[in-house]
Amino acid sequence: MSDLLSPESTPTTLDAVDGALRGELIAFRRDLHMHPELGNQEVRTTAVLRERLERAGLAPRVLDGGTGLICDIRPAGAEGPLLALRADIDALPIPDTKDVPYRSTVPGRAHACGHDVHTTVVLGAGLVLARLAGRGLLRRPVRLLFQPAEEVLPGGAQDAITSGALTGVGRILALHCDPKVDAGRIGVRVGPITSACDRIEVTLSGPGGHTARPHLTTDLVTAAARVVTDVPALIARRADTRSGIAVTWGRLTTGHAPNVIPQTAQLSGTMRCLDLAAWRTAPDLVHAAVDEVAALCRAKSELQYIRGVPPVVNEEESTALLVSAMTARFGAQAVTGTEQSLGGEDFSWYLEHVPGAMARLGVRAPGDASAAPRDLHQGDFDVDERAIAVGVDLLTGAALLE
Repeated sequence: MSDLLSPESTPTTLDAVDGALRGELIAFRRDLHMHPELGNQEVRTTAVLRERLERAGLAPRVLDGGTGLICDIRPAGAEGPLLALRADIDALPIPDTKDVPYRSTVPGRAHACGHDVHTTVVLGAGLVLARLAGRGLLRRPVRLLFQPAEEVLPGGAQDAITSGALTGVGRILALHCDPKVDAGRIGVRVGPITSACDRIEVTLSGPGGHTARPHLTTDLVTAAARVVTDVPALIARRADTRSGIAVTWGRLTTGHAPNVIPQTAQLSGTMRCLDLAAWRTAPDLVHAAVDEVAALCRAKSELQYIRGVPPVVNEEESTALLVSAMTARFGAQAVTGTEQSLGGEDFSWYLEHVPGAMARLGVRAPGDASAAPRDLHQGDFDVDERAIAVGVDLLTGAALLE
């Protein structure tokens, strides 16, 4: 076991997560893990969160969409803007393949991205902060934000904002599980920490016909193949390489017989981008590339470009706050740098309005670096549950320092 996770190596005056709360939070996380719910369907998750917060004497409010909630902790006499602590509560439409007692009980549904951990950490931080507020030890108001539908483009963050999630908020913080970092540590980065992610749906059409006479048709199979290969290459030459724009296809459907040239073809994929400014111009760039390649094959093209999320761009002061809180509780060795991910995260929408930052919460069992990683969005994803108390300590400390 890493000494970072040893109680003797991490003295604190807060005693934030005692043994009883630690056990309760692990049980709470396992209950969520067994009952995963997809985006905007998190009725049970919302209900159990509401019940636990009300039992702690708090007054949560369910968001306008019927799932997710916000809950303010306002110490007597505390003024100033709220510090928001955000968690996402939805699961993924993939099967849970782990052989554990808390395996998902819902076929084809799993908490394979760690949202059950995020939710439990923010709940735990809220319970600790409410306790501290009652003792006069919390000097600023804090908002707990449990957001639905992070996995549903363009993400539930925008609906939460419309529901007033950021009203009165001056700063927002979040954590995201990272299976490449040991439990007991966090990864931080100033500036972009995730990438933009949009969805692309292309329909190609033209007169089909017999494969014996392709010159009398629009050969849509060839046209689709050219779009698959040429569009990413064309975009790579028309965008600044440093922007990291990348189009990747995930679906191509066309045809029904070996000797018939079809009349339609459909392609679906994603556009990912490292740079915020380039993301704003990406739709026009993709439109032009698809139209040009299709025209070369005499195919008509229709493009549906679905905006997803911009990059999460961590603000420097908010990142420093997370570093300070982690260092104060666990020491400087508990903080490491992290790379920019190509994954998308709708936490970015909050940062369009208020400063904030997201840190990567280590969830890998210490000493397990050589083992096969349990990556995000995989059916066997799991965490070292000691990371839950670490996340609670981190967010609690950040609220007290800020």
